[in-house]
Amino acid sequence: MSAKRPFSTFASLGGRASLARANCSILRSRFPVACVSRGTTFNFVENSLWRSGLQQPLLGPLVRYHASKAEGGEGLSRTPLHDLHLAHGAKMVPFGGYEMPVQYNDLSLAESHNWTREKASLFDVSHMVQQRIGGTGAEAFLSKITPASLATLSPHQSTLSALLHPGTGGIVDDTIITRLGPETSSPWSSIDSDSFYVVTNAGCREKDRDFFMKALSEWNQEHADQVTHYVLHRQGLIALQGPLAAEILAERLEEPGVHKLDDILFGQSRFLRLRLASGQLSSPILASRGGYTGEDGFEISITPAETPSIVETLLESAGKDRLRLAGLGARDSLRLEAGMCLYGHDLDDSTTPVEAGLSWIVGQDRRSHGGFNGDEVILKQIVPKSKGGSGVSRRRVGLIVDGAPAREGAKIVDQEGKEIGQVTSGCPSPTLKANIAMGYIKDGYHKAGTKVQVVVRGKPRAAGITKMPFIPSKYWKGGASPA
Repeated sequence: MSAKRPFSTFASLGGRASLARANCSILRSRFPVACVSRGTTFNFVENSLWRSGLQQPLLGPLVRYHASKAEGGEGLSRTPLHDLHLAHGAKMVPFGGYEMPVQYNDLSLAESHNWTREKASLFDVSHMVQQRIGGTGAEAFLSKITPASLATLSPHQSTLSALLHPGTGGIVDDTIITRLGPETSSPWSSIDSDSFYVVTNAGCREKDRDFFMKALSEWNQEHADQVTHYVLHRQGLIALQGPLAAEILAERLEEPGVHKLDDILFGQSRFLRLRLASGQLSSPILASRGGYTGEDGFEISITPAETPSIVETLLESAGKDRLRLAGLGARDSLRLEAGMCLYGHDLDDSTTPVEAGLSWIVGQDRRSHGGFNGDEVILKQIVPKSKGGSGVSRRRVGLIVDGAPAREGAKIVDQEGKEIGQVTSGCPSPTLKANIAMGYIKDGYHKAGTKVQVVVRGKPRAAGITKMPFIPSKYWKGGASPA
C-alpha cells in the first residue's frame, strides 16, 4: 500500500522452475484457499446512508461483497478484470476471497519482478476494499480509530495509517487514507464537500466490516457530528508501477503530455480523464501516486464498467516492450524488497505500530494529545525504557540469510542457538540475488549489522540484520527524474 512513507540469493533466478524450487513463501503461504459465504449483504452501510439522506449509490451496488454475478468457483468473487486475466494467460489462485492472477504465461515470477523494476507492470488490486467515509464527523471519527494527523492532511493528500484496537493498540488492518473534497467533477462530487477515501485489505474484509460497524454505531450514538460510510462495490483498482509508469499514463490523458503528471508527487492524488482506445473520454478516475513496489507509479480507482477498457487501452498504447501485466507473485517479492508489510504475516491484531517499526504513522500532534485507540499503550512504547517509557520487547527487522531462503515461521536464534525471534516473510530477491526476510526479533538484537542465525529446514543459517527497504525507493518527489 502506498502513502507518504512505506511500511517500511541464491541459486539461479533464470526461470519458473528455479524460482519454484527456491520455495519462496510467495506461492505456498501467501495464497491459501479463502472461501467465503455466498450472497452476503451488509445492510449496516445501506442503513447509515439512508439515515443521511442518500438515496442512490454513485458507483454501483452498496456493500454486496459477494454478489452472485461476480462469483467464481467455491464462492470466490471476481474482479472486473477476471475475463481479461484469462485472455492474457493468467494462472488464477484464491486470495482474500477472490480469484486473482498469481502470474502470467509470458514471464516467470523473477522476470515479471525485474520487468517492474526496469519498465512498467500493471497489477489488478480490485480485491482491495475501497470505501468513502464522510459526514461532519468524518475527520474526528477517523482520528479516533487511527493515529494519523488528519487535521493537517491537505485535499488530495494521502497518509498510510492503521486501524487500531481500543485498549491494546493492536493493528486491526493497515490502510491508506486520502482527503478528497471539495470536488467539482468527480464521482463523489454530490455527496460531501469534505470526505475521505479509505482503502483496506481484502483479507481483512469481514473483520474490518465488524470493526467499522461497531465503531460507527458507537460514534453516531454519542456525537451530533454524524459519519457516513459506504463501500465502492466492484470498483476497479489497478496499480501501474515502474519507471515508465508516469509516461504511459500521461500519454492517455485527456490532454496528453510527457510532464503532465510531474506536479502529482508521491502521496498525492487527482481525478483525471483518459482517452480510451475508442477515442471516447473515460469517466473521472482517481489516480494516487505511490504503490506497493517501491517504484514510482499510480494506484488508480476506476468505475467497474470502464475498468477493462482502461486497462486494455493502457496495454495497447504502451505496447509489450514497455508494459506487461503482473500478478500477486511478483507483487509479493517487490513489496518485500521495498520493506513493506503484508497484513496477516508481518502485522496482526497483537502487534502495535511501535513493535512493527511504524512509529512514524503516529502524528507528532497525536503524541502530545493522544485521543486515538490504544494511545495509552502506544505512546508509552514510543518512549524508550531508558527515558521513562515502556519501550517494546520485540521489533520488526530485515534480514539477509545465507544459503536456502527462510520462510515464514522460521526461528531466529542467536549465536548460541537461543531463540530470539521469528521470520514473518521471506523469499529470494531477484534484484539483490540474495535471500531476504522480514521478522520480529528480541529488543537489543535489532541493530543493523547484528549477526544472528535463521533455522531453515532444521539447519541454522548465518544471517545478518539489515535496514529496510532492502533496495532504494524511487518515489516521485519532484526533481529531474523519479528518485
